[in-house]
Amino acid sequence: MNRTTEKQINKSKPAEPARPLRTPLPTLQRIADQSGLSASTISRILSGQAGRYRISKKTEAAVRALAKQVNFVPNQLARGLRLKKTLTIGLVIPDISNPFFAGIAQQVALGTHRHGYSVILCDSQDSIELEAQSLALLQSRSIEGVVLCPVGQSSKHLSAFAQGGLPMVLVDRFFPDTSIPFVSSDNAAGARLATELLIDNGHRRIICLQGLRGTSPNEFRVQGYKEALAAHHTPVDESLIAGDSFTEESGYIETKLLLRTQPDARAILALSNLNALGAVRALAEEKRKIPDDMSIISFDDPPYAPYLSPPMTTVAQSYSEMGTVAVKLLFDQIQFPRRQTTGGILLPTTIVVRQSVKKLTPIP
Repeated sequence: MNRTTEKQINKSKPAEPARPLRTPLPTLQRIADQSGLSASTISRILSGQAGRYRISKKTEAAVRALAKQVNFVPNQLARGLRLKKTLTIGLVIPDISNPFFAGIAQQVALGTHRHGYSVILCDSQDSIELEAQSLALLQSRSIEGVVLCPVGQSSKHLSAFAQGGLPMVLVDRFFPDTSIPFVSSDNAAGARLATELLIDNGHRRIICLQGLRGTSPNEFRVQGYKEALAAHHTPVDESLIAGDSFTEESGYIETKLLLRTQPDARAILALSNLNALGAVRALAEEKRKIPDDMSIISFDDPPYAPYLSPPMTTVAQSYSEMGTVAVKLLFDQIQFPRRQTTGGILLPTTIVVRQSVKKLTPIP
């Protein structure tokens, strides 16, 4: 009876719906079969090497259109295993919220993608400890190279990279005492030109809102500021040089203090865009108008500078070129490991004159 009941129950159960067959993911071979080309040709086109192998633009466009049509996604892991590479680089920057570093990161990502590589991004938050931890993490992922915008106060933790052969390029901040290649701006010249512009407009008491002390950009910018004053026979007043980081908070606090201790100062040279923003906020709170009461020039030319009220005069750095050159230097090391790459490249800066500097009327 139990067997009969069991059979009846089983027969009364509704049949399970048939599972739909899973459509196989498109592969290089499937695209090759549909296009009539070899799998190796498809691979070369989709990995960005069509030009290298003299594959026509027409064929490349047709293959890419077919790959998009069938939603083909390259298996980077399989390609990496085949080439015995991870096809990944690391990028470490000190402050992802800073438009300057965000611009560099964007260019590095674009340039890296053209080589068929991916990027792992780390934010060190201007901490040497976090920077060292980020580099250790990247090394554990077997990355093939690093673009590093260092905190810049010490290079001791980078010695292992310099000696171990892992390709590395420093951007913006660098260490003249190491052999690690770098790309940066001519910071001294930029600060010198900005200070001379203020001097040419009658300013002598010029506040210098500096950034992180001991870093190459800060030290060279302060140097340029002092050189311009000396060239115009104006004594350097160290009490006018203030600040300890490239942040809005530093620019804000120091401006608040200096407006009280240096009432005769009529101009500010901010050594970063965030320092300048802090100064602008402090001046607004103190009811000081730009440029009537205080002229100001900012290092860095962020996208919002023309839209401030008034539009701000700046020292423009080419973060786009910095990122592009950094990728070039890094992949030269990756592709030609026996080639010695040392020294650095300093890119020129330019003064973008807007309306934040007032020409003082000489006292009769």
